[in-house]
Amino acid sequence: MAQDLSEKDLLKMEVEQLKKEVKNTRIPVSKAGKEIKEYVEAQAGNDPFIKGIPEDKNPFKEKGGCLIS
Repeated sequence: MAQDLSEKDLLKMEVEQLKKEVKNTRIPVSKAGKEIKEYVEAQAGNDPFIKGIPEDKNPFKEKGGCLIS
């Protein structure tokens, strides 16, 4: 799609995107990192990768074994 547009149209699209982005609230990385860390720690109790999945609710548990004799 972008190949079909003229250079002028591409520049207009870029300017429009930059106008949208300039409205975003910016915060320092140090603050964002702290907030992300706090969120992850608060949600850790619900994370199945940390907590694990109970056997009775695990859809991927082995239903039975195969025994070849």
